[in-house]
Amino acid sequence: MSELPGDLRYTKDHEWARVASGEVAIGITAFAVEQLGDITLVNLDVKVGDELTAGKAFGTIESVKTLSDLYVPVSGKVVRINADLASKPELVNEDCYGKAWMIAVAPSDPSAASALMDAKTYGEFLKTAAH
Repeated sequence: MSELPGDLRYTKDHEWARVASGEVAIGITAFAVEQLGDITLVNLDVKVGDELTAGKAFGTIESVKTLSDLYVPVSGKVVRINADLASKPELVNEDCYGKAWMIAVAPSDPSAASALMDAKTYGEFLKTAAH
């Protein structure tokens, strides 16, 4: 399995969160990408200005194998959406921690992301989840 970026926080649903400049960018982890296979469609069911609640779905991701919901790890207002994914869903396979961020939210609680798993904890979680 690939190295987990240490600057991110992680969820049990295999989303990652990157906190920067007062917003939280969200995407899916390499583990999720490996499980899904080739991504064929990313459908983000939100628009800028929408208020999201932690744990709720903000879209779906489709692959040759399956369709999965995408869950927002922190509550807040959508401030940016990665429009590139609509025409280039393969970015998720190519660069899941970089160009394939999905949405960014301004968190209603700035400390909420710190409650998510760090890279070490998520790595341990993956070891137990894989069995």
